[in-house]
Amino acid sequence: MRSQRTWVGPDAKQRLRILNAAKSIAIVGASPNPARSSYFVGTYLQQSSDYRLYFVNPNATEILGQPAYKSLADLPEVPDIVDVFRRASDIPSVIDEALAIGAKTVWVQLGIWNEEAARYGEEQGLTVVMDRCIKVEHARFHGGLHLLGFDTGQITSRKTLR
Repeated sequence: MRSQRTWVGPDAKQRLRILNAAKSIAIVGASPNPARSSYFVGTYLQQSSDYRLYFVNPNATEILGQPAYKSLADLPEVPDIVDVFRRASDIPSVIDEALAIGAKTVWVQLGIWNEEAARYGEEQGLTVVMDRCIKVEHARFHGGLHLLGFDTGQITSRKTLR
């Protein structure tokens, strides 16, 4: 429950700095299924950012036209952000994997919360963002957020007269 949460991650300005400094993102738990949120986020990041994207899914060979990797250790570089689409109970093992490859930031998707894992990650030197959608945060900071989460292409919030 949100009311029982005591861990606090990076604030909005810190999240903006994380996104602006990053050049590469690994999406752990990426899915080749267009109905999954990780697919939608991957599509958005491919089309709306300059990040080098790596999809991590041991059961897939290709996602969104790019190779899928079996683990973080298989990536050709250490990603700046490890974006996680896994259940809360899997977060500690993803944090361990991120630490093993030398990643600096673990970003856990909206609706996923593991306070113990967040504290552990921070104790080990990681920056941890939790229960935040990287797509929503990126769009929010870069002018692409619409009520439904889509880029309308409009810069103003004024309605056009018809």
